[in-house]
Amino acid sequence: MDNHKKHRILMVSDFFYPNFGGVENHIYYLSQCLMKLGHKVVVMTHAYKNRSGVRYMTGGLKVYYVPWRPFLMQNTLPTIYGTLPIVRTILIRENISLVHGHQAFSTLCHEALMHARTMGYKVVFTDHSLYGFADVGSIHMNKVLQFTLADVSQAICVSHTSKENTVLRSGLPPEKVFVIPNAVDTAVFKPAPKRLGRHEIVIVVISRLVYRKGADLLVEVIPEVCHLHPNVRFVIGGDGPKRVRLEEMREKHSLQDRVDMLGAVPHSKVQSVLITGHIFLNSSLTEAFCIAILEAASCGLLTVSTRVGGVPEVLPGDMVVLAKPDPSDMVLAITKALELLPQIDPQFMHNRMKKLYSWHDVARRTVIVYDCALRCSNQDLLERLPRYLSCGSWAGKLFCLVMIIDYLFWLLLKLWQVYTHTIPFVGFSSVSPLLFDFICFCNIHHP
Repeated sequence: MDNHKKHRILMVSDFFYPNFGGVENHIYYLSQCLMKLGHKVVVMTHAYKNRSGVRYMTGGLKVYYVPWRPFLMQNTLPTIYGTLPIVRTILIRENISLVHGHQAFSTLCHEALMHARTMGYKVVFTDHSLYGFADVGSIHMNKVLQFTLADVSQAICVSHTSKENTVLRSGLPPEKVFVIPNAVDTAVFKPAPKRLGRHEIVIVVISRLVYRKGADLLVEVIPEVCHLHPNVRFVIGGDGPKRVRLEEMREKHSLQDRVDMLGAVPHSKVQSVLITGHIFLNSSLTEAFCIAILEAASCGLLTVSTRVGGVPEVLPGDMVVLAKPDPSDMVLAITKALELLPQIDPQFMHNRMKKLYSWHDVARRTVIVYDCALRCSNQDLLERLPRYLSCGSWAGKLFCLVMIIDYLFWLLLKLWQVYTHTIPFVGFSSVSPLLFDFICFCNIHHP
């Protein structure tokens, strides 16, 4: 296959702008860089409040906000077959050659990849998180992932730890999984023009205040650090159910003048918060990669982080101090970071990050994965079913039944369009192509 072949990619995930997070940023920056390389990229996600229909973003990135509302944690309600009509319509309308799904927790991603394989498209999946094996939620999630990845063309993970986790959870052959890290936009995340003084040391925390992000650790670490180091002040950006605990801690220890609670910080203002600090603190209990660490390092902050998941792979040893996810060990790590501060040159760190991480490099490596996926041989349904059958004694049979019904439903949609010249929409009604255009495009300029 020609290495200069241009791809037509459909990115699918429940997580995209105007929501903010690591997955959302990854899809956006990757799409922008792929378009600069000459590839066509279309994004499919669910509707966000009044944002529905087709919108265009920077660089002409086309986004389909399909008419589904989030059901739980920005995920759409699982329908299995309900998304097939609109997925099929977008694939045909945009002349897509490959479908790229993101995030194991995304219902829309799983359903779109299933429908794309039914229709004979090559699919690529990127896993952005780590999951366990023992709790009920993880067991069910891992079975869903095994079903989705049973027939995936290629998979991508953001760290080697994440790759090991995904291979163990899904049973995917390791040779089909590529490791491509996240990156950071160093043009946006730049150090402060003037170096900060050290008479007061500011430790910045920007995170969702939830259990998984280690908010409970912060409740124990902050008072101890403030007691040991009178010149340290904390700035905490983020919101979540654990915010109440942090505010109670601040009141209990009378730290109102040393712990600033900023609340939710829009991504456009993260850089302006980071450059007010000297140290960035990440207390996550599980993390596949952590883009926030890259953003902080690009702004010239020394990072203190828990040694979990793929975090040790992110930065060189002289740019981060790692600790166990234990309050006493984290206090020791912060003390060590305070001693290392005089050796830190923010501009030098920023220049190193420019060389280490680039979205353009991520895009070029992702194109190699696309090329590998398109080289995979086409197989009909009967050749693909044994892959699902191997997923378990009863689950394998169930997965085969799901795929057979999906295939029959797809054939029904094809016959429907041939004989009625209409496009089945959302599985319940049918509209003419002209009306479908109107539904999709009427909100392009809507705020």
